[in-house]
Amino acid sequence: MFLSQIKDLLQDTDLVISLLVGLSVISLAIAIFALTRKKDDSAQSEAMAQQLLELSRAHGELTGRLVQLNETQNRAHETVNERLQSQERAITKTLDERLSNLTHRMGEGLLEQTKSTAKHMSTLAERLAVIDTAQKNIMDLSEQMVGLQDILSNKQTRGAFGEVQLNMLVTNALPPSAYSFQETLSNGKRVDCLLHLPNPPGSICIDSKFPLESYQALQASENDQDKLVASRAFKAAVQKHIKDINEKYILPGETAESALMFLPSESIYAELHANFTDVVEQSYRAKVWIVSPTTLMATLNTVRAVLKDARMREEAGRIQKEVMILMDDVGRLDKRVENLDRHFTQTHKDIRDIQITTGKITKRGERIEEIQLAEDSPVEELSPPRERIE
Repeated sequence: MFLSQIKDLLQDTDLVISLLVGLSVISLAIAIFALTRKKDDSAQSEAMAQQLLELSRAHGELTGRLVQLNETQNRAHETVNERLQSQERAITKTLDERLSNLTHRMGEGLLEQTKSTAKHMSTLAERLAVIDTAQKNIMDLSEQMVGLQDILSNKQTRGAFGEVQLNMLVTNALPPSAYSFQETLSNGKRVDCLLHLPNPPGSICIDSKFPLESYQALQASENDQDKLVASRAFKAAVQKHIKDINEKYILPGETAESALMFLPSESIYAELHANFTDVVEQSYRAKVWIVSPTTLMATLNTVRAVLKDARMREEAGRIQKEVMILMDDVGRLDKRVENLDRHFTQTHKDIRDIQITTGKITKRGERIEEIQLAEDSPVEELSPPRERIE
């Protein structure tokens, strides 16, 4: 806005100069015209000539001033132009610097944004890979669940499933010598697992049962009538399993007084203890303990502790025998130390005697060194020894 005002001012100055020059020219023309009309009047002619001369002189002065004013205006115009150009260059430089800084910041921002976007994309790719893996695992699990459903739908494969689970739990908890699978008893019955325990309590039989069909019917019942029928069927199935185990796998003198019925399903075990307590009490009376995978693991840990205690009792006699032999060795060592001490005492006595004899020999040598013989004195006979060196 300041630059536009300066330009307007310069344009107004040019207009003023043009007007002044035009006025001077008009005045001169008027004077000449008046002089022409009054040429007959001499007095007036002289006055007009004088006025014309003054007017000419004023016109010259005005022209000079106008020239000076024009030069001043030109210099001012040049100065203003230089200032305008300088300001324009400064403004241009400032704008260039700011634009450069802005471009630099925008570049850095875009670079950071690009890096952040790349990082987010990498993280997103990793998460998508994890999701793909999880989805694949879910699909595999779905296939396994379908396979498990096919297995459990068949009675024979369902029994094999329970036996395999029982096998895994027992082998992970006990040493190989503590159990056997598919052991045939004296009555010709084959038990799924037989735990070899010392008397008491003796060997314990574990049989796997899986009343899945009656349990599923109980869970699928929609009204009270269906639930009552399914409950009776489920109860009858479990009671039959309890009776079979009691009759087949509890043999006096061969097995323990109780046996275990393994249910490979925690939900069936929980259903029994929650809604069929009379069946559980019946199993107690029949000495058939119902266990699930969790409770069977706790029972096997107890069995392992019993086996460890029995083995320690078996090893107690051997340990006692070894301790007696060790005591005999200690007694012999004590006697030999005593004999060695006597030998050390005799040796000390002998060393003391040797030291006494060595002292006597040393003293006699000193007396011999003290004997002085004169050159003219006869050799005196040595006196016999006063004491005998021993």
